[in-house]
Amino acid sequence: MLFIVLFGMVSMLSDMTHESASSIRGAYLSILGASAGTIGFISGLGELAGYSLRYAFGRITDRTRQYWPMVIAGYVIDIIAVPALALVGPHGWLLACLLFVIQRMGKAIKKPAKDTVISFAASQEGAGRSFALQEMLDQIGAFLGPVLLYLIMLFKTDGTTYEKYSFCFAMLIIPATATIALLLYTKSKFPHPEQFEPEPKTYSPFHLTMHFRLYIAGIGLFAFGFIDYSLVVMHVTRTFSESISTGVLPLLYAGAMITDAVSAMIFGYMFDRHGTRALVLSTLLSAPFAIFIFAVHSVPMLCLGIAMWGIGMGAQESILKAAITTMVPKESRATGYGIFACSFGVCWFLGSWLLGVLYEFSITTMVTVSVITQLAAIPLYVYSKKCKI
Repeated sequence: MLFIVLFGMVSMLSDMTHESASSIRGAYLSILGASAGTIGFISGLGELAGYSLRYAFGRITDRTRQYWPMVIAGYVIDIIAVPALALVGPHGWLLACLLFVIQRMGKAIKKPAKDTVISFAASQEGAGRSFALQEMLDQIGAFLGPVLLYLIMLFKTDGTTYEKYSFCFAMLIIPATATIALLLYTKSKFPHPEQFEPEPKTYSPFHLTMHFRLYIAGIGLFAFGFIDYSLVVMHVTRTFSESISTGVLPLLYAGAMITDAVSAMIFGYMFDRHGTRALVLSTLLSAPFAIFIFAVHSVPMLCLGIAMWGIGMGAQESILKAAITTMVPKESRATGYGIFACSFGVCWFLGSWLLGVLYEFSITTMVTVSVITQLAAIPLYVYSKKCKI
């Protein structure tokens, strides 16, 4: 459990860095001159790079078994790209977009190896519980980061909004440095995490079972309909400008991350006991979030919708990953996580792009597509549980 806690603290510091950026990404790109369609495209492209490349890096990890080098390299790229946003000029939305994509590529390098070593430790503690604890600590960082940005903008009263945002990005070098330091300490403490899970007595080659395919199809539908937070932030700045100031935007994201952390723990424990039913319940609770955020012009309903969005994120980062542990053998698990992430990323990219375009033409259509595609994942989750071949 110490290994999972330490890695959770690494994730906490990491999320203080890049989730802080996520809380103002849409507003920042809008200030730099990007359109809603561009923001949706870049958000989706970033997720595409961050997820689709994980299949390749998962295969590399399984073949080389070099878990720590992959994790460390990915974290360094992921973390450094965020403070670098402070160097972007007032009209440099193209460079900002590039840095956002690079940051997600860093995640692509580290994630299969990271999820795999956590799954090794989870074999002793319970998959749902372990990934939920990891996600809870992760989202505490995602909560603290936006709060930190809020405090910085609260006390930095001089300068334009662009200058305030640039200063915020520069300050994120502090949690970024702490992330790398704690990561290196964790490596020195646990140099061989693969030893947590015993080697199987017989080799079990990984192949795409119908069980796994149906599950991945369900994940794809969920990802397609799950609107990226950048579009949420842009909508808030356009629609609620009179009631919600730009300085409050990080607090909205912080609230979503707290909901994420709590829901991850609840559904993680539920997954260990009830399996697929945890997936079904989390999807039912989170799928309608777009209705409350985009279709109802009310600050309380907006907050409710963002909380529901947080529930979806909590499920995405905990029980969706925990389920892979039960489907894929140890020696091929990084590949399994890579396929999972690649499928998720491609669908999130396509969904983010389409939903960003639909936002400009018909918010009602965008909301309808978002809700229906997420709910369509439920039958596939249920049937994948019944189909064990």
